[in-house]
Amino acid sequence: MCVGIPVQVLRSEETRALCRDRDGSEVWVDLLLVGEQPPGTWLMCFLGAAREVIDADTAQRTLAALAALDTLLAGGDADLDAAFADLVNREPELPDFLKPQTT
Repeated sequence: MCVGIPVQVLRSEETRALCRDRDGSEVWVDLLLVGEQPPGTWLMCFLGAAREVIDADTAQRTLAALAALDTLLAGGDADLDAAFADLVNREPELPDFLKPQTT
């Protein structure tokens, strides 16, 4: 399973950016798929490559969900309804590319 991790751009060069990750560490991220980004921009990253520019709300919701998973993995209790509020009371849905094609 591949998990996207939000990072925030600290400084950007043509094809890469120095970003702050959720642990506060600075990491270099590949920008080839999203282009050069200004400082402060949030990016969803997979395996060191930015795949999408995201807004601050999406970044915070994702970080809260990841923190809840960390808590569970450490044996603690997490408020999953709060951490995954966007999934509560919602039926699962296939992405468009997996839905049956109608002609």
